[in-house]
Amino acid sequence: MVDLFNAVADSNGITRDSKILEGNVVRSFEDRVHYDRTFHFFNLSSFGKNEKMIKAEFRVLRRKNTFLSRDSLGHHFYKLDLYELLDSRVKPWRGNLITSRLLPMYTQGWEVFNVTDIVSKWILNSNANNGILAVTSLPSGNLLEYVLPVLKKRSKPDEKNAYLVIFSDDGRKTSKSGSLLPEGSRKSPDTDAAVALKAENAVPITREYKSRRTRAAPYHSNRQLITCQRVPLYVDFEKIGWSGWIISPRGYNAYHCTGSCPFPLGESLRATNHATVQSIVNALKLSREVETPCCVPDKLQSISLLYFDDEENVVLKQYDDMVALSCGCH
Repeated sequence: MVDLFNAVADSNGITRDSKILEGNVVRSFEDRVHYDRTFHFFNLSSFGKNEKMIKAEFRVLRRKNTFLSRDSLGHHFYKLDLYELLDSRVKPWRGNLITSRLLPMYTQGWEVFNVTDIVSKWILNSNANNGILAVTSLPSGNLLEYVLPVLKKRSKPDEKNAYLVIFSDDGRKTSKSGSLLPEGSRKSPDTDAAVALKAENAVPITREYKSRRTRAAPYHSNRQLITCQRVPLYVDFEKIGWSGWIISPRGYNAYHCTGSCPFPLGESLRATNHATVQSIVNALKLSREVETPCCVPDKLQSISLLYFDDEENVVLKQYDDMVALSCGCH
């Protein structure tokens, strides 16, 4: 997942090319089966109800073989069969064949299998999810033990040899989802407490003061008026209490907009037609309620975040409107 993040984003999370990913969310589900079992189970409860699954991959690690049966001598290939378990509580296990593949006997690395159809069924009906069983055999048909660590007891409880990776689209193009906070917002409790404390001790802002503060134009130290412009704003995830759940990046430059929108609004201020009319009304003092236009972001960019969800699965997700690319008077 880290390699995938580095492929789609730079060190600040800025998305290089949104077309690299299929969809805008990638989830890596850990194998949840106890280490002394021989099949694989993935808890898909954290998959979003409104998400559209695009593709699902079963990724299994083949380690270099050191313990092979006598029957394997002289063979250079073996067959790997993947089964959808129908009931993991009985032996011999019953299952539907998902796919088969012929693999070299003495190589190692990750093997990737497309299991989209099976996972689609599991998402629609969680009760149908009993896991995946991997079976290895020789071309002769004899079962071959110890070729894959998936067929033997794992030596350590935390040893992970298989993952389920799901590519999906959360539908942000048609709905306002993709907020940072509602999903797995593992904020430090201290962060919430600090915000509440500041709110309690804050001085109430009267309407008169708020109006003066809004109209006050920012100045440089030499009292030169600052017009609307973009300035840096580095967000350190550790300082805002998000480092516990965000893996990468450690932070990013969000930028922000500051400065005044003086009348008349020049072309460089990227004013909207509405802001232009508002500026004229304000300058002519035609209404006390009309303020000068505000300096705000008028073009935003997405970033990619790699983080842990509430089930401790690793998620790579693109979040829209996270970086101010330019500012204008609106």
